[in-house]
Amino acid sequence: MEIKKVGFIGTGVMGSSMARHLKAAGFDVTVYNRTKAKAQPLIDEGMGWSESPAELASSVDVVVSIVGYPKDVEEIYLGEKGVLSSKNGGIIIDMTTSSPRLAKKLYEEAGAKGIGSLDAPVSGGDLGAKNATLAIMVGGDEATFAAAKPLFEAMGKTINYFGPAGSGQYTKMANQIAIASGMLGVAESLFYAKKMGLEPEKVLSTIETGAAGSWSLSNLGRRMLKGDYAPGFYIKHFIKDMRIAIESAEEAGLDLPGLQKTKELYDMLSAKGMDDDGTQAIIKWYLAQ
Repeated sequence: MEIKKVGFIGTGVMGSSMARHLKAAGFDVTVYNRTKAKAQPLIDEGMGWSESPAELASSVDVVVSIVGYPKDVEEIYLGEKGVLSSKNGGIIIDMTTSSPRLAKKLYEEAGAKGIGSLDAPVSGGDLGAKNATLAIMVGGDEATFAAAKPLFEAMGKTINYFGPAGSGQYTKMANQIAIASGMLGVAESLFYAKKMGLEPEKVLSTIETGAAGSWSLSNLGRRMLKGDYAPGFYIKHFIKDMRIAIESAEEAGLDLPGLQKTKELYDMLSAKGMDDDGTQAIIKWYLAQ
């Protein structure tokens, strides 16, 4: 199918940049967000506006979404005024980090109406969204993936298809599991360096060039040292991701102690009112010692 009109749901930290890239690539973009004020800058830039997911879905070829939680995904697609209440044909692409089980449910519900469905969560945070360098992990039918690939190419750099519905979400869980323990490693390393009387900035600039190097160390480590806790990715959303990963691991009979310990520490930050801080705020747990 030829894709011309795209509906975009979720104009938050990442979604706004992703919608802009789609428009810049030549797609006719219409947006919906629960709070219209957050979408106003995009509307001012020439994007259309719809009053509900159902209204949006009825006028576009493809619906793309990136929202907060699985319950939000369920509401925008399966709710009374949801996407599937009005859409016939075309494709839906949920790029939220969500439940693999829900991704499979959406695939089945959409398929019953002749609609292609892809789960396509992303990694790369606010910078990846802004620079169109996101890693995009896709599950669903391969033919649907091929049709939607031009959209992904407008938003990301590393784009891979992994298999049937839910596969994109499983891949994203693998990503989040790797990040989870890694975040503790970054914070512990820099905290240790400071307590040993070293210059943490110098330590970071040295060890990032060797085997310890990682995106989290180079980017979030520097934010930690500056005391910059602005969210590229919210703690509350990271906790949600870790909860989904733990649940899916338990369903498979897996024990992931590193993931469980990381969630435990982030839960402590959440209890202290830090839900809207960026994930790099984990350093606060160490600095409080």
